[in-house]
Amino acid sequence: MISLRERMEVKLRDAFASTDVQVIDESHKHAGHIVHEGGAPHGGETHFRVRIVSPAFAGKSRVERHRAVNALLAGDFAAGLHALALDLRAPGE
Repeated sequence: MISLRERMEVKLRDAFASTDVQVIDESHKHAGHIVHEGGAPHGGETHFRVRIVSPAFAGKSRVERHRAVNALLAGDFAAGLHALALDLRAPGE
């Protein structure tokens, strides 16, 4: 079975045409949170740090970049993804 981290990485890489995508599972840092303790879906994968460098972000504000990623992952949020820390840049930034 493919992990949520792997699935997110593929979605982000495809959507933003980037080879520079990092999805880091930080769920272990949030083990005391109620969503984690309550038997979170995806094997406890709930909190991630995402770093992307993509030409798709050129000319976009920070808010626009975040909205694009959140919209792409809306289904994952509905299925139990709890939090993302985003570092989204265009090449050269």
